[in-house]
Amino acid sequence: MKENLIYLDHNATTMIDPEVIKKMDQIKDIFGNPSSSHILGKEARGILEDSRRKIAELIGCKDSEIIFTSGGTESNNMVIKGMVDLKEPEKNHIIISAIEHPSILNPAIYLMELGVQVSIVRVNKNCLIDPDDVKREIKSNTRLISIMLANNETGTIQPIKEIAKIGREYDIPVHTDAAQAIGKIPVNVNELGVDLLTIAGHKLYAPKGIGTLFIRDGIEINPLLHGGGQERGIRSGTENVIMSVALGEACRIVKERLKEDIVRIKMLRDRFETLLFENIDGLVLNGHPEKRLPNTSNISVPGISGEDILRNVPRIIASTGAACHSGKNKISHVLSAMGVSEDVAIGALRFSLGRSNTEDQIDMASELLISCINRMRG
Repeated sequence: MKENLIYLDHNATTMIDPEVIKKMDQIKDIFGNPSSSHILGKEARGILEDSRRKIAELIGCKDSEIIFTSGGTESNNMVIKGMVDLKEPEKNHIIISAIEHPSILNPAIYLMELGVQVSIVRVNKNCLIDPDDVKREIKSNTRLISIMLANNETGTIQPIKEIAKIGREYDIPVHTDAAQAIGKIPVNVNELGVDLLTIAGHKLYAPKGIGTLFIRDGIEINPLLHGGGQERGIRSGTENVIMSVALGEACRIVKERLKEDIVRIKMLRDRFETLLFENIDGLVLNGHPEKRLPNTSNISVPGISGEDILRNVPRIIASTGAACHSGKNKISHVLSAMGVSEDVAIGALRFSLGRSNTEDQIDMASELLISCINRMRG
């Protein structure tokens, strides 16, 4: 059954790379606590630090600036909640954007309820943020600017380098959620100029349940978890060595083959879009046509529910621009922030390609969608 499926939902999650599984299997018998001083603890510590080094090499930072977490949600919560002083919440202000992942938006709403001031920057119709809009929101008590690097729905890549420059001008730390970007485009923390950066393992062919947070030396952050003081005292809890190894290996593979993946996957995506737009009238591309991830295509079929389309093409695994709650379609907050009309947003489909996709799959997916949509239109 699974062999017949065409998986085009890599922005939701990726399958674990076989080399990652092999690496995990190699160290499955290493069970020591990396905080222990005996030989088994030191063995586990060495493996953990080797993984930390591989992750640091991918994004161009020091090993000591990488903190292991359980994934993107924890990393983002650590930043949003940890960069403000909750003893005096009303004296703190943070800036985010309207298209952030819920793991940024919801913690920000939580802080607002406690009295923290939160500014939400708008995007234009192409899902792009204007750095000047960020600058206009800065206050004397701004503690953090957090803008995602690449949007998970449209793939639009944000001008983080320019935003980070503004942050430096005002001495405000800048965080970027790079969960969707790592593994799809080159990411270097020094070239971007960011102070904090989120990585989620399952977005780059590692398992779910592992991630990291880059914290530049000199940036102070209040820990969410208090305990034994692991991970520089920022994230207490015995480290998950085997999952950390998985993420380290996944990052090594990305560093090795990223250029090749970008060229091949972008070619497949462009072929896919060409076939669809040439054979289906009235399609709408959501997001920036050029400044986007090479694997992502968010396309709307106005007047037809994206959910209905995918229901009629069960072989294709993809996402929609609206979720069904209590029998009603709820439009994506990202498309809503872009000003996309309800008619167009309901018909949105997000296709996100990955390493496993082939030209034959793309041609078959196109054929199935063209036939289905034209048939639904009568």
